[in-house]
Amino acid sequence: MSDKGGKLYRRVYDAIAGDIAAGCYRIGSRLPAERDLTERFGVSRPTIREAMIALELQGLVEARKGAGVFVLATNTAKQADELDIGAFEIIEARRLLEGEVAAVAAMEISDEQIAELRALLAQMDQTDEAAAEAADRRFHILIAESTGNSVIAGTVTEFWDMRHRSPLARETLMKAGSLGVDERLAEHGHILAALEARAPDAARIAMRDHLNRVIDHLLTVTETEAVERARAEVSQRRKALARRAV
Repeated sequence: MSDKGGKLYRRVYDAIAGDIAAGCYRIGSRLPAERDLTERFGVSRPTIREAMIALELQGLVEARKGAGVFVLATNTAKQADELDIGAFEIIEARRLLEGEVAAVAAMEISDEQIAELRALLAQMDQTDEAAAEAADRRFHILIAESTGNSVIAGTVTEFWDMRHRSPLARETLMKAGSLGVDERLAEHGHILAALEARAPDAARIAMRDHLNRVIDHLLTVTETEAVERARAEVSQRRKALARRAV
């Protein structure tokens, strides 16, 4: 599927919503497996996940643990345009930009800014998730500010703010939950160490590794079919074995 003319997830969304409206998938029926959809549309797993979450937000489908994604309605009165940008899209853009931002920052950052980053890293180590995320946000924006380029700083700030303005991004992140305190501290610690060493390549790699893991985390926690179905099958086998053992 070509990306010309719009967002990839939205084109998948439109195609499946059109199939549902045309009766290809009736109410109560299960949509094809994720693997089949990635092959049909020629897109990545994150794009299919984004489209499924968008369809769910519009009330067209429902993701059922251990079973798959099922059709709930054949049309919706809601406007799909209000979904805006998805979390996978935002993080992919961040990975592309912020890796280079970190590399530039490694050459430009001041000792005072390094000290502030160290303080922010300490603030991430707390159970108050909102406060930890605020420190995380400031950590990334400060790195962008240290480049001395206001456009770069404004763009990184916009990436963070998009996460809360977009209903689709909010829904995905809500499903994802916390990334984990230990992982957050370790990954940001690697970024800080590379900046302290004034090592552009290491800073680039550390930032990209961090955002790669964010994407992997979102893929794991938004799994709607394969993993949950496997877990359900294992659970059923265990129950059957337990009954036989009685």
